[in-house]
Amino acid sequence: MITAEDIIQINTTKEFQKMALKTFRFQYAQNQVYQQFCDLLKKTPSNVSTVYDIPFLPIEFFKSKEILSSDQPIQTTFTSSGTTGIVTSRHHVTDLSFYEMSFRKAFSHFYGNIEDYVVLALLPSYLERDGSSLIYMVKDLIEQSNRPESGFYLHNYSELTSKILELEKEGQNILLIGVTYALLDLIESHQFQLQHTVIMETGGMKGKRKEMIREELHTILCHGFGVSEIHSEYGMTELLSQAYSLGNGVFECPPWMDILIRDTEDALSYLPAGKTGGINVIDLANINSCSFIATQDLGKKQPNHSFEVLGRFDHSDIRGCNLMVV
Repeated sequence: MITAEDIIQINTTKEFQKMALKTFRFQYAQNQVYQQFCDLLKKTPSNVSTVYDIPFLPIEFFKSKEILSSDQPIQTTFTSSGTTGIVTSRHHVTDLSFYEMSFRKAFSHFYGNIEDYVVLALLPSYLERDGSSLIYMVKDLIEQSNRPESGFYLHNYSELTSKILELEKEGQNILLIGVTYALLDLIESHQFQLQHTVIMETGGMKGKRKEMIREELHTILCHGFGVSEIHSEYGMTELLSQAYSLGNGVFECPPWMDILIRDTEDALSYLPAGKTGGINVIDLANINSCSFIATQDLGKKQPNHSFEVLGRFDHSDIRGCNLMVV
């Protein structure tokens, strides 16, 4: 039995790899869809001895199959965003404590105590639909901040602007987390010079604006908010963990999450640091679904284990977080 405490206590690469192999054995035994996929690749616990031997389930399976490694009742189902007619992903969660543990611990890992921030959320396209894992996370962070000023905003940019300026004047630390197009809308209505605010974009134009390369986007946002860096969150419906970028589009994972870069010509081979390929994610918080996911994102890894997201495979659905193409 793997517990949430087992996951968050991971500190070293050796501990991570040991838990990843234990998780693989558990999910191979418990997840019928994943087991069938592994069997097709002739990968079983008997011949998987390293992380690089573990099969990664294509993320598209979350659209057509029930990806479950638990027989416990489903507590909630997170769904991806998508335009009309597009089949969306469904991530069934049988134990929300794994998700809450993961995003709370990850936030404190990168940003410290949530109570040190007023959390302002500008996520209109997510608020306007049901089943968003991002909204679930941000709502909890707002509550955990224990600050009456924290909250969600839709299209009331003037009210949000007044709140930011008021908090800045008081010297309060602010986390402004927003979908990309809404952050651009905000700086078109007001030019800021912020000193106490972290701007975190979650990616995605949601069809509201044309996509742009990350450097151009971050330059515009830096100028509009008067800050030197734009932070980013890399997450998706199919994951219960997030990686964060504290600037320059370079992401880091919490200790229970890692990525491998697969060869685009051979999905079972992996590329060294600095080479661009498909992003495979190991998310050990996904214990009750699947912890080994082959995404449709392209990226490259650095020698220090940080990584960049460089776009998506052609013909992929446009949805989710950080879809900017560079």
